[in-house]
Amino acid sequence: MNEELRVPRSLRQSLTHAARDLRRRQTKTEEALWHALRKRNLGGRKFKRQHRIGRYIVDFYCPQERLIIEIDGPIHIKQRASDRERQGILESGGYRVLRVTTGQVESNIDGVVEEILSWITPSPRPAATPLPLKRERGRG
Repeated sequence: MNEELRVPRSLRQSLTHAARDLRRRQTKTEEALWHALRKRNLGGRKFKRQHRIGRYIVDFYCPQERLIIEIDGPIHIKQRASDRERQGILESGGYRVLRVTTGQVESNIDGVVEEILSWITPSPRPAATPLPLKRERGRG
């Protein structure tokens, strides 16, 4: 694990409690995107919301894809430098980070879902197995 993502146990517990609180108080935008992601609705992938990764709590996370989705609201304009630093640390830990804005989610949720799908690795499809031919009675 990336050294910068290691967290002492006491901090892990407080981050876990903070993530739980954020799930209870999700924004309307987070709720809208969560509705699209939950219950394996998107490509059959499991997503978690307000999930702790190292010392960070990310908006949405797909473990199978190591994909983080962050919704950037107006506050993120003032914290671009820290967002870039945080994203760099997460990416150096092997995670992929997709950032979308609240405006994108609110005005074009279908477009956001399509963008997320483009980041998901397609599931391998099993080779088609031909159906056995039916033998007719009396012939043989």
